[in-house]
Amino acid sequence: MELLQNPQLLLINLGFLAMYVILFFFSKWLKGMLSSYTLDEQLTEYDNNAVSVSVAGYFIGVTIIFVGTILPSGNGAGNLGIGEEYLIVLGYALGGIGLLHLSRYINAKLILYKFSVDKEIVKDQNPGTGVVEAGTYIASALVIAGSIYGEGGGPLTTLVFYTIGQLCLILFARLYTQFSPYDVHDEIEKDNTAAGLGFAGALISIGIIVMRGVSGDFHGWGQDLMSLGLDVIIVFIYLIGVRLVFDKFILRNSDLNTEIANDQNLGAGLLEMMVAICFSTILFFVL
Repeated sequence: MELLQNPQLLLINLGFLAMYVILFFFSKWLKGMLSSYTLDEQLTEYDNNAVSVSVAGYFIGVTIIFVGTILPSGNGAGNLGIGEEYLIVLGYALGGIGLLHLSRYINAKLILYKFSVDKEIVKDQNPGTGVVEAGTYIASALVIAGSIYGEGGGPLTTLVFYTIGQLCLILFARLYTQFSPYDVHDEIEKDNTAAGLGFAGALISIGIIVMRGVSGDFHGWGQDLMSLGLDVIIVFIYLIGVRLVFDKFILRNSDLNTEIANDQNLGAGLLEMMVAICFSTILFFVL
């Protein structure tokens, strides 16, 4: 209703919508250029579901980053002319997409490091690997969007908080695999989609909380880094506790670990994914 009463605001928002459409197709082109495979060929000729899931996660990530640039308190907003605001939003969005591709490379080397991600997705069409890569895209995009969002910072603060957030993702992924009673990498490599769902949910859940830690107005390095550190410590302890407790008690006649590792139960994997995301969402608002 407000848009109909304010034609100028409507035109401005239509401009942002047009910018998103352009960025969406640009990101698809860039994804194709930086991939070791032909994207359209895998999606259509080979009907590769693993690639489809991964690309879907990538597009969700691009959208999350764009939203982070246009929120009212984002780096794209302020008392600027509309032309300047468009340029700032475009600059941060393009930079965020670039960081998303950097994260993809880092995550493949440091999170899914026991096998070749491209081989599993393209040659083996492993849906479990596709789900986890989609989860890494979404988790990294949450960190990037959080690093962009807020007043008082700039490109330097964005890069610093992105780096810290990305390190937190890697650390949590290592902790997750250490605390898991089964070999997460081995299960994923064996095309266990249930294990992929659980791992992807864990990554997205930590991405949600790290986004909470790195977002907001910049008050100074000391204060903001201390606040982020406290958030991350609380989340690590809490999410590990949630996994250990709920894996045993969320199902009455079995536990999630047995259902995921032994039975490759997709429903159990999806349940673990959703439980982790739900609890992280609550933490996002109560921390």
